[in-house]
Amino acid sequence: MDDAAHSPGPDGAGKLSALARLWPFARPYRGLIALTFGAALLATLAQLALPLVTAAVVDGPIAEGDRSALVPLLGLALLFGVAEAALFFVRRVAMNRSCLQLERDLRDALYQRLQRLPVGFHDRWASGQLLSRATTDMSTIRRFVGFAAVFLVVNLITCVVVLALLLVTYWPLGLAVAATTVPLTVLGMRWERRYNTESRRVQDQQGELTTDVEEAVQGIRVVKSLGRSGLVFDRYDAKATQLRRLELDKVRTLALLWCLFELHPQITLAMILVGGAMAVSSGALTIGGLVAFVALFTVLLWPILSLGFLFAFAQETASACDRVGELLDAPVTVADRPGVRPAVVGTPARLRFEGVRFTYPGSAEPVLDGVDLDLRPGETVALVGATGSGKTTLTALVPRLHDASGGRITVDGSDVRDLPLAQLRSVVATAFEDATLFSMSVRENLTLGRPDAGDDAVAEALRVAQAQFVHDLPWGLDTRIGEQGLSLSGGQRQRLALARAVLGRPSVLVLDDPLSALDVHTEALVERALREVLAGTTALVVAHRASTVLLADRVALLAGGRIAAVGTHSELLATVPAYRDLLAQGSELTEVAR
Repeated sequence: MDDAAHSPGPDGAGKLSALARLWPFARPYRGLIALTFGAALLATLAQLALPLVTAAVVDGPIAEGDRSALVPLLGLALLFGVAEAALFFVRRVAMNRSCLQLERDLRDALYQRLQRLPVGFHDRWASGQLLSRATTDMSTIRRFVGFAAVFLVVNLITCVVVLALLLVTYWPLGLAVAATTVPLTVLGMRWERRYNTESRRVQDQQGELTTDVEEAVQGIRVVKSLGRSGLVFDRYDAKATQLRRLELDKVRTLALLWCLFELHPQITLAMILVGGAMAVSSGALTIGGLVAFVALFTVLLWPILSLGFLFAFAQETASACDRVGELLDAPVTVADRPGVRPAVVGTPARLRFEGVRFTYPGSAEPVLDGVDLDLRPGETVALVGATGSGKTTLTALVPRLHDASGGRITVDGSDVRDLPLAQLRSVVATAFEDATLFSMSVRENLTLGRPDAGDDAVAEALRVAQAQFVHDLPWGLDTRIGEQGLSLSGGQRQRLALARAVLGRPSVLVLDDPLSALDVHTEALVERALREVLAGTTALVVAHRASTVLLADRVALLAGGRIAAVGTHSELLATVPAYRDLLAQGSELTEVAR
């Protein structure tokens, strides 16, 4: 679980800086955004003209009994009404275009960042936290840009303009109205900070809940087979109950804000009516002036009432921007070095580990502590070792899923960190023990790393991996295999992953126990075909099974973070007691020892 999940939300300057993150994404659409603000402001100002026209009607035609003077004033009122409706239409069109495009760009930037961030980052972060930021927080930002940001500014300007008009209409009452905003502002800021903290807690808890849902769906077979649906539900329900409590805390604070902003105009309106009536009776204010004053203040009611909601929404959006910013600001520790250029890499290539060390972030003990290993072009080396000895970690360093903490790894003499990532991952193919497939067709899964592969190359890869079963699927290679390929068996998924790795005969092939899910018959067929592929490439194969060891030209024993011994299977068996002990731990490898 990431530490940021429970960090407090931004406040004060932090809130402004969090919202400022949106500006680089909004800049390309500043014309549409300006049009949105302009249309909203002009529509609001058109509303303010009606009270002034009303005052002119009361003090003019009505007071003087001149009906002919009503026509131009009523026409003017109609004109302002039509203008307000047209401006409303313009605002909606411009607003939706700008905010939806901004949301798309922000989503793209976040997705690209998640793709660039190293595997170590994804190991530390819960997937639900990432999903909630990519979905819920994005929707919050879109609604703020498309509505709240516009009216937050427009309503503040409206309040200033109306207060100025109230002062012009009758300054004593105008000053009184302005004075009532002081306690409103102080109390509003106090509860706004409280709402900010509660909003962040809700957003983080939504991420926790999303993680539980995702894990339960992905692990539904395990949950059902163990009969633990009740336990999983109880865990989910506890977090959902916690989310409900946090939501209610936020609702209470928002209700207090609404109550405050609702009560203020009612008390102020009562003060206006009393003070205005006294001013009219003393002759200091005309009846039309009082009508205009009350009408102007009525126009002010919605901006005042909405400010509580809009400020709360701004706080929630600032938290969302801060949460998204945590991902956008996360360092990309595995990237191309400045000035890297493609290098010439042969097929097969030479792979060397020179004093390679690696320590996981937050760990005090190194997993690898000076690994030295040389794989000659076209050679297959089986990597064996006890569970937790670092075999999978070592293989992950070759395509730079992690970067070595010390030492270096070279491909044909070039440090893998001096090769462009695109080139490195095109010459180094990897197949993991846990085969991962995607919600796309079989062909798209196979050619994921080599989209230019032709039909002959695909057919050859399927033959090597003994994956011709794909031709029996409803639409053959064009069959969509569903999320994570769960419509296939474990062995079928592993064979497709192996076919994807060997497609195109890479310069270096890294296999992490590629035959673990295969039955004995299929395993023998795959081994026979795989020997052909291994003869034309350099391969590092993590071995847990007897058959995998026998595929290798040499065997490397990994122990204590180092390569303890290298040689043929027979040599190690005869001269390295630790190797014999390791073989004795597994029945399959014991068969090889015999």
